[in-house]
Amino acid sequence: MCGIALIICGIRIDLSATLLHSQSPGPNPEPVSSSNFVFSVDDLEAALRRRGPDSLGSKKVIISSKDQELFSAIEDEDGGAKLLDCANGETCLQVPYSVGQLHFIGATLQLRGRTPVTQPLVDYSGNILIYNGEIFGGIHVESDSNDGEILMKTLGRCCSCSSREHTSACSGSGKGKSSVLDVLSTIKGPWGVIYWQNSSRTLWFGRDAFGRRSLLVHWPTMKDSRFLLSSVSPFSSVDQSSDLGVEDSTNPNFWEELSCGVYSLSMSSSKLYGCLFGEVKKHEWANARLIDLIKWERVSVEPKPEDIYFSCGPNESSVSLPAQNVLSSLRRSVMLRTSLHKIFQAGTSDSGQEELVPVAVLFSGGLDSMILAALLDECLDTSYGIDLLNVSFDGRFAPDRISAKAGVEELRRIAPLRRWKLVEIDADLSKLTLEMKHVMSLINPANTYMDLNIGIALWLAARGYGWVYEGTGNNNVENQQRIRYKSKARIVLVGSGADEQCAGYGRQKQNIDVEARRESFPNKASVKLAANFLFYLEHRCIHYGSLKLKALNNRKMLVPSWLGLNEEMKLDMQRIWKRNMGRDDRCISDNGKEARFPFLDEDVIRTLLDIPLWEVANLNQPNGTGDKKILREVAKMLCLHEAAVLPKRAIQFGSRIARESNRRNFGSNRAANQASAGSVNCGQHGAILSQHQAAAPFRRAFATVSVNGIGRHQRCQLCC
Repeated sequence: MCGIALIICGIRIDLSATLLHSQSPGPNPEPVSSSNFVFSVDDLEAALRRRGPDSLGSKKVIISSKDQELFSAIEDEDGGAKLLDCANGETCLQVPYSVGQLHFIGATLQLRGRTPVTQPLVDYSGNILIYNGEIFGGIHVESDSNDGEILMKTLGRCCSCSSREHTSACSGSGKGKSSVLDVLSTIKGPWGVIYWQNSSRTLWFGRDAFGRRSLLVHWPTMKDSRFLLSSVSPFSSVDQSSDLGVEDSTNPNFWEELSCGVYSLSMSSSKLYGCLFGEVKKHEWANARLIDLIKWERVSVEPKPEDIYFSCGPNESSVSLPAQNVLSSLRRSVMLRTSLHKIFQAGTSDSGQEELVPVAVLFSGGLDSMILAALLDECLDTSYGIDLLNVSFDGRFAPDRISAKAGVEELRRIAPLRRWKLVEIDADLSKLTLEMKHVMSLINPANTYMDLNIGIALWLAARGYGWVYEGTGNNNVENQQRIRYKSKARIVLVGSGADEQCAGYGRQKQNIDVEARRESFPNKASVKLAANFLFYLEHRCIHYGSLKLKALNNRKMLVPSWLGLNEEMKLDMQRIWKRNMGRDDRCISDNGKEARFPFLDEDVIRTLLDIPLWEVANLNQPNGTGDKKILREVAKMLCLHEAAVLPKRAIQFGSRIARESNRRNFGSNRAANQASAGSVNCGQHGAILSQHQAAAPFRRAFATVSVNGIGRHQRCQLCC
């Protein structure tokens, strides 16, 4: 895990060729000056250093032009020019007047390689790389090698033709070289990259197809002509004087999540604009298998009646072949993400009697984290301990704490030789004012209360500072002592992607077609009304007792739409980079930990797409059975029989932070639910009240609806 950033000054940027922006070239660039920034370079370096505590470095490339000819120089530590080349490859003797500057910053958390590595990496050709990621396939990396250095060598062998001129493997020139795009499209694993190819005067940047590593961008505007890339928003750019408010410079109009993909910025000297000119272009992936994954098209979606019979009928207790395939791909995914490379062996040679715990699991005791913990036990040598990180805002009464304690007991039964440590991280939201402001900068550009609640829970869990029980008794708490403990694991396994791919979200169950039976619904209008009514119940009424159960379990009313469910899951996967991954990566990595996501391994995604939808999930069945059906079978194969029947519970609810946040910011759960607090921007209580007032007619309209014998919707105490 690393923190990477780039600041480009003095270059006029054209975004018209990108898919996301269709604007004319920006204003003439301002002179290079740090005084124009709303945050300093020191602020940015400090934020990146939290992600990469092992080393921090920077390099500056000076781009100049004279008589339409480009020059580049890499600035020395003392400010002198270390390398200066003309565009024709000849070495120049004099430095022309400076036009633009590219400032590369890299902070490293080194988990691979025998020798220390400091970024940015610079090769003999003047190419510069800052890389935040892991290579788990596509490019071979030896166990004692650093994947960043291997990637640098691979990119250094790429052709230097411009992005427009390149054809596959430069077949036109006969050189047989790959392009930068080809190499980046080949990588399996999470990554964010910024690469300067000196020979072509081209900057390449981007992030992997599922956004598993954060990369924020500030596109040049009339107000600020600079082009910025960063793994994280600097903390000092958040207005600390306000109640979680964000300054104009750091709201979504300043930073945004860079869309997944590979981009190039080609430099040239423009007579028209009288300055150095750069054109940004977004490229299509050069890997056909990856393109298929991004399209997220399943082999089979709609079952025949006999398919459902065999899926849910007499052979339900038998182990299915699809579940075996998923287990195999998940086991390999965990193995790749927990292999102890030479860096671990070198770092533990002088550790003495201290127990080594290189890998931890963000642990709720739920289905996903239990599967990851059990697979980690299979992949990791028994000499290592495993930390299970569990956060609670309600002490021992939080649902996630209760399930975590039950889960660790089940893990001890199936793996008694392993030293399991349940790290109980207790938090009090009223005492986290400064921490909340810090996390607010981490989740930026996301800024809703739901994002903040999830971010705080993840940040505290990844920090790993809590309590563990130790003593002579292995399982009897009465014989153990609760002591302070700080997890030193630098790798954290996270279950992200399981719900999106296996229908774990409750809202996915709401994406259904309501088919009318004549005795229940006389016309299309009543069908639509019934669908809207049920959607309203699920999203506006949280605690309405048996009414929800009666409505959702009435099989005369609801017939699941397999196509609708598949489209909802597809939507979740195709937007996971924006809604989840960048935010989660920033919150976890801020503690000097690397988040790894076994469920989002490319081969795991492919395996799940090759399985018919009704084998993955069957929402005809009740919660705890039909949702994430395939993973429940996997859990049973791992002898996790108790975990296999647990319902889905989001971290903000399982840890009880949502409840505490609602009370703190809205006065009560009732007021928060009236205002749909989870989707409200932090600090905008005025907008909350107006939203609630606007929704009043909608609530009244449904107060008298009668659907299929359910009767009048009683005005529930929570939202009506």
